[in-house]
Amino acid sequence: MALVSEFLSQLTLSYGGEEEPKYPTVVASRDFDPAKDAARIETAIKTKGVDEQTIIDILTRRSSDQRREIAFEFERIAKKDLASALKGALSGSLEALMLGLMKTTTQYDASELNASVKGLGTDEETLIEIVCSRTNKELVEIKKVYKDMFKKELEKDVAGDTSGDFAKLLLALVQTKRDEPSNVVDYQRIDDDARCLYEAGVKRKGTDVVTWISILSERSVPHLQRVFERYKSYSPYDMKESIRKEVKGDLEKSFLTLVECLENKQLYFANRLSDAMKSKGAKEKVVTRIMVSRCEVDLMKIRTEFKRQHKRSLYQTIAEHTKGDYQKALLSLCGGDD
Repeated sequence: MALVSEFLSQLTLSYGGEEEPKYPTVVASRDFDPAKDAARIETAIKTKGVDEQTIIDILTRRSSDQRREIAFEFERIAKKDLASALKGALSGSLEALMLGLMKTTTQYDASELNASVKGLGTDEETLIEIVCSRTNKELVEIKKVYKDMFKKELEKDVAGDTSGDFAKLLLALVQTKRDEPSNVVDYQRIDDDARCLYEAGVKRKGTDVVTWISILSERSVPHLQRVFERYKSYSPYDMKESIRKEVKGDLEKSFLTLVECLENKQLYFANRLSDAMKSKGAKEKVVTRIMVSRCEVDLMKIRTEFKRQHKRSLYQTIAEHTKGDYQKALLSLCGGDD
């Protein structure tokens, strides 16, 4: 009997290595005619004063593959590159958003990462958000596309632009050593990891950051969710409180982002959108990046978490904190009110 109960304790029903389901707000348009869309965009760009509304209506309601087909047709008709034409016709936040939509999600992530490490100073916020929130599979693709686009290795650029434990954590994530989810729940390992995290941090004087990095960057997501639960039976603080007590600066931000994304990624993005729009002079760059990078991934679920957490819809919040054509484009990507 003891053997049977031990065997049963090793099983779970809900966590195979299947791919995360998608919850997009932007999907392929059914009556799609790329040549017609391209011609309409060309006319909109040539119109005196530019017809932004037509450009928004088309590009925010087509899938990434369809936008690529439109770009191909546009070049054939207009004899110039669509991205360059949009750059010439639009400006400010609307331009950034539309140019973002002309890239695939992976190309967009790669170019945002490149912009964050290029030139003087580092945009740590962008670096942390993307590296800590993307899955292993997404990071593998980003690294490949990054090398194709910029003829450089993402790991080298991150290493060259960051330092200390912050660099170690980001590099550990970029190296994509995270375990795939398993159908077997290893309770002993969950307990060991929870105890190790406690002993490497709150229990001792000074933090053994290397242990934290290896556990948080190498274990599977479902395993770590259980570790964080178990952790509370060792520590008087939960994992996020422990991080705040133990480390500071970019390392603290990175660990917190990582834990928030491991616990509930869509809630993390919902909170980021809320903070970015509430801040004085809405942080349009952050809002644009999340809306563009998540609209074909999980923006529908982010909307749900936003409403649950902030007691009002993402749609209403965008309407209140942004304006003009930029607002129209964001509302279209948002895909409706809740």
